[in-house]
Amino acid sequence: MQTAIDTTTMMEELNTPYEVPQEAIAFYRENGYVKLKNVLSPEAIEYYGNIITDLVFKLNKLTKPMEERTTYEKAFLQIMNLWREDETAKEFVFSKRLAQIAADLMEVEGVRIYHDQALYKEPSGGITPWHADQFYWPLASPKTVTVWIPLQATPMEMGPLAFAEKSQAVEIGRNLEISDESEAIMQQSLTQFNLQESPFDLGEVSYHAGWLFHRAGPNVSTKPRKVMTVIYMDKDQRVMQPKNSYQVADWQTWLASAPVGSSPNSPLNPLLYSR
Repeated sequence: MQTAIDTTTMMEELNTPYEVPQEAIAFYRENGYVKLKNVLSPEAIEYYGNIITDLVFKLNKLTKPMEERTTYEKAFLQIMNLWREDETAKEFVFSKRLAQIAADLMEVEGVRIYHDQALYKEPSGGITPWHADQFYWPLASPKTVTVWIPLQATPMEMGPLAFAEKSQAVEIGRNLEISDESEAIMQQSLTQFNLQESPFDLGEVSYHAGWLFHRAGPNVSTKPRKVMTVIYMDKDQRVMQPKNSYQVADWQTWLASAPVGSSPNSPLNPLLYSR
């Protein structure tokens, strides 16, 4: 059982600045993603990971057998905005350290949260097809980034995230949802880009831009691949007219239907870090 002193230590870690090397910022600017080691301690991952895992299985509604699921459903259990469900989960999601890294990489003055989501790929879970996240977001600026935080060491057999380097600049595929179609089309379209696919050590996280194409392999291990993510946007981001039904749903759900052209600054999108 965690003591009060342990809990205080965990919170201090989450809010202690992380020095992002200039070469990491340059790498992110060019390639659209970066992996950073030792961002979180094993103790913090275990403490908050247990709470997040309990919430995922408490809130999960996807109970169909794997063979009856769609490709999207086979990819992961997806639970969003855990920060609104539990105060300790909120501590993790609102980490100033994680938000500061996002601001540093995007080279902006501050960041707001778009939403968080847990992504748990079960044993025998399928691939996550090639896609770009910002297809789903009615946000005008490309200044968006997702931190992908494995809650365990993630070897290749668990399906770590893979990135098509520099693909954040291409227009092809920006109208594709996560699907078998996106996997097939982008598998061919992304051959010109270097594929970065490697395991994640415990405490290692990645940040990827909203328009960067990425995927993940299947989980062929005997354990769930547990991952927590937080999506950040430039504090000066603006809401744009939704371009598809998914963006309409996101506009209503995550942006409180903020007027087009306005800053998404409702209680759903608090400022997490500002210089």
